[in-house]
Amino acid sequence: MTLLPDTGYTPTTEDRASLDAWFAEYDAASGKRDIQRMADMAVFPLNLVSDDAAGHGRSAQWDRDRFIATMTQVLGEGGQDITFESARTPVFLSPSMAVVFTDSTMTADGCSQQLRYADILLKRDGEWAFQTMIQGGWGDNL
Repeated sequence: MTLLPDTGYTPTTEDRASLDAWFAEYDAASGKRDIQRMADMAVFPLNLVSDDAAGHGRSAQWDRDRFIATMTQVLGEGGQDITFESARTPVFLSPSMAVVFTDSTMTADGCSQQLRYADILLKRDGEWAFQTMIQGGWGDNL
């Protein structure tokens, strides 16, 4: 991961390591299509910001059930594991808040797809959890 120039809060080595570890665990759960575990790593209601097929900005809040239903539809169940190769740029707003920009290649069943998205994560009781997902193309699911 790379950092933006020094402004505001400067994360410690431990801040960066804990965020990296969170993403490694989340990517592993996603790769195994362990949607229940993915949901365990979120704060609900989960905020979503996206756009739809017509190019209109959209936002919504999902509860856990909606998250699980949508992710099950998107990721499917069973099949080969999904792999992710990601470059992340975290911007720490404080020791307990970070906005993370990600460029990723997702490969499933031999097909690769480029992804660009951002997440807002919160640290609660010493653990990171994502609270907002921002990515184009989800709007028709909102």
